[in-house]
Amino acid sequence: MSSPSSRLLALLSLLQSRRDWPGDVLADRLGVSARTVRRDVDRLRELGYPVHATKGPDGGYRLTSGDRMPPLLLDDEQVVALSLALQTAGTGVDGVDEAALRALTTLRQVMPTHLRAASDALAVTVVRRRERDVTVGADVLLAVGTAVRAREVLRFDYEGGSAPMVGQGESAFRPPRRAEPHHLVTWGGRWYLVGYDLDRQDWRTFRVDRMAPRTPTGPRVPPREVPGGDVAAFVAARLGARPASPCRGEAVLRMPAAEVARWAGRDAVVEAVDAAHARLVTSAWSWDGLAAVLGMFGVPFDVVGPPDLADACRRLAARYGAAVAAAGAPPGGAPVPSP
Repeated sequence: MSSPSSRLLALLSLLQSRRDWPGDVLADRLGVSARTVRRDVDRLRELGYPVHATKGPDGGYRLTSGDRMPPLLLDDEQVVALSLALQTAGTGVDGVDEAALRALTTLRQVMPTHLRAASDALAVTVVRRRERDVTVGADVLLAVGTAVRAREVLRFDYEGGSAPMVGQGESAFRPPRRAEPHHLVTWGGRWYLVGYDLDRQDWRTFRVDRMAPRTPTGPRVPPREVPGGDVAAFVAARLGARPASPCRGEAVLRMPAAEVARWAGRDAVVEAVDAAHARLVTSAWSWDGLAAVLGMFGVPFDVVGPPDLADACRRLAARYGAAVAAAGAPPGGAPVPSP
């Protein structure tokens, strides 16, 4: 190694790459003595890296978790992946999106030139859904996630719930819900808890933004298998997901991609061709319906394919032309002369 500092970084990189490292293997990989490895491990500990050592003939080193976050050593692929993930971190959790932006700014400040160029090449514009944004408190999400991980019965108040009121008059109240929490999922930009409702003896999906967890949690419960065995399929069925539309086509619209994305729908793919044109891939229940969707953007467009979509556009053009001609003809059928 050229210097103690570079050797220290190489040691940290090795410790991060696998769980356990025998001391003699580390010394051989670094080209130093076992004594030098021990000194470098002590330096890493001074910097905040929790390196655990085991003694004996089979002794070695392991990088474990500590009580604070130490500096990270990332390779080039990890840096680019982290940059892309931070750009698209639309979580719907209060404060997390702002923290992701700060983390991305911090990361870019220390990026080498070649990595900053790669990150800039993957610059992403995240287009949000048109519906009103719904955010979840980070403390609520943490409480629900902790209960899921610990498999402990969760008690919570639920806004808009259908549980019957207890008591009468001003003293009436709605008792907290009780559920075995099994999965925390995101769907359509919202967070949901998939759990077994103990009062209704059935599976339910609860919107986390409407939950107010109570403490303490209840007893631990054994895991249950969600109906059908597939959490994604269960959530899609419960939340009324639409099946895929059978007719999917592609066109280039004379409109900027940002404008197309605002109205293209959740299942569409929008790609910028240049500053004034966008490629749109979308679907509908019929080819005529898909052709009508393209016309609703109100700009000229070119059909890329498939041929069924081009045929549908011709049919609509003829149909609209006939409608205009009929609107301009008198009851006898003769055209109205132009003024």
